[in-house]
Amino acid sequence: MKPYYEDGSVTIYHGDAREILPQVEADVLVTDPPYPNNAGHFDDAVPLARDIVRGWDADALVFWSELEIPETAAPLVAVHIWHRSNVNGRPYEPIFHFARDGAKKRSEVFRHPAIFNGAGPGCVEYLGHPTQKPVALMGALMDKTEGTVLDPFAGSGSTLEAAKARGRKAIGIEREERYCETAAKRCEQEVLDLAA
Repeated sequence: MKPYYEDGSVTIYHGDAREILPQVEADVLVTDPPYPNNAGHFDDAVPLARDIVRGWDADALVFWSELEIPETAAPLVAVHIWHRSNVNGRPYEPIFHFARDGAKKRSEVFRHPAIFNGAGPGCVEYLGHPTQKPVALMGALMDKTEGTVLDPFAGSGSTLEAAKARGRKAIGIEREERYCETAAKRCEQEVLDLAA
């Protein structure tokens, strides 16, 4: 299995997550998969997302609908909220936090602007993905975890960029090549060590 992109921190695979997942190893799932939200984005991939999340047997932080809790093998230990600080209407998304040890965690609210094509906070990050997440948000979620990060729905690579900035190993899987290319370009940029 040949990676689409690989550096010392990040590996990106282009293809079907069902076929690639058995061949990779990771410690934690941090992902925004296609989930049932009536927005019309990637609806055909919701059954795949359900299968992958259900089959995951380690720690996980998963965006999902507020109307159902995704099934995983690990117990639910917290429900975090992304407060999308620059939108009206539905200004939040839940993030379900699962941990194999079952130890309850504090649920938190993360206030970050939504990423979309336009002007204002958050829009500077926009790279053409309809459900793109802020790098700062994905990093804050990742800070609640340890080990190699897996995002089987990598999209434009926000999770991967956040991992690289933190010196974490990360594996991304994306079925659309145009988003693999976007994620690879983001990850090609080197992280400066300003502490040195």
